[in-house]
Amino acid sequence: MTERVVLAYSGGLDTSVCIPWIAEETGAEVIAVAVDVGQNGEDLDIIRKRALACGAVEAEVADARDEFADGYCLPAIRANALYMDRYPLVSALSRPVIVKHLVAAARKHGATTVAHGCTGKGNDQVRFEVGISSLAPDLTCIAPVRDYAMTRDKAIAFAEAKNLPIVTTKKSPYSIDQNVFGRAVETGFLEDIWNAPIEDVYEYTQNPADARDADEVVITFEHGAPVAVDGREVTVLQAIEELNRRAGAQGVGRIDMVEDRLVGIKSREVYEAPGAIALITAHQELENVTVERELARYKRTIEQRWAELVYDGLWFSPLKRALDGFVAEANRHVSGDIRMTLHGGRAVVTGRRSEESLYDFGLATYDTGDTFDQSQAKGFIELFGLSGKIAARRDGQS
Repeated sequence: MTERVVLAYSGGLDTSVCIPWIAEETGAEVIAVAVDVGQNGEDLDIIRKRALACGAVEAEVADARDEFADGYCLPAIRANALYMDRYPLVSALSRPVIVKHLVAAARKHGATTVAHGCTGKGNDQVRFEVGISSLAPDLTCIAPVRDYAMTRDKAIAFAEAKNLPIVTTKKSPYSIDQNVFGRAVETGFLEDIWNAPIEDVYEYTQNPADARDADEVVITFEHGAPVAVDGREVTVLQAIEELNRRAGAQGVGRIDMVEDRLVGIKSREVYEAPGAIALITAHQELENVTVERELARYKRTIEQRWAELVYDGLWFSPLKRALDGFVAEANRHVSGDIRMTLHGGRAVVTGRRSEESLYDFGLATYDTGDTFDQSQAKGFIELFGLSGKIAARRDGQS
């Protein structure tokens, strides 16, 4: 039986060239697998037909938008996941769901190898290969762009020689990856970190400096999951899509950062993630109202580690699974409404309400009705500072 290779297929130049390239280099049959995670690109049926025209023996397309939103974006919202305190893991979150579909296709078609179109310089090669080895350690991974030094010039020449049905003459100045949770843009003039992004970099967001009326939105959460927008029930996917539209129209979610890549280099990345930033901002504030102080303090440490694990391609790792349990428990009481104003590139919380609230008006107020016993404060301060006071005496501090 002829060996089979499952290829993560996007429909672009590199992965289209990979189909006949793999066939020639390995003698294997290629099964192309395209996964829709809300990238708003070409119709998946067109992509499927292109893969077959490029020489794939079979081509599968999967609508994984709800799966991605429920199983990957939602955990990130609950974890307030921001790599380096800024990046909402747009690309990193999509890789494990694609990996699951690649492994399933390999099992279905009896493939022994999975291929992807990543270079040897980025994070995605790690995310794909570590994810695949975690789910199916018997499968082999290859990366033609990396392993066979497939430069763009070589890819274009190969595509023209094989008369592949793809456009090879026009090159975008940017490298772009996008899904429903956001959009990542890099390379081109952005590689000079002194250069400011220009407006044509952006697609999900409008210029925040443009004059427009503010947009007020109320987001309802249950156990950390967005379940309604302005009182209208929504799925997680619908919540992200609506906030992408409304927050994006206000310029919310633009991020320009120099990022620490897993491979050890620093890389300039421009992101736009209006829905992700709006939802994480709202979720964080509802946690401020409903999560007990010590749990909230510890969760902030867990959030950072959770984001690092996902960024590093360790979605299926034992530590990530264990932290998922912690995050789920920490979100047990995160239910209620958050009102936000979207305007001028910012999502600003203006109101909070929850049946699970730990905010006690009687304890918090300074006006009539104050129930806080201030007479206990003096003794509390004495005991709280006692160890430092004793140490200061020992150390001779006046």
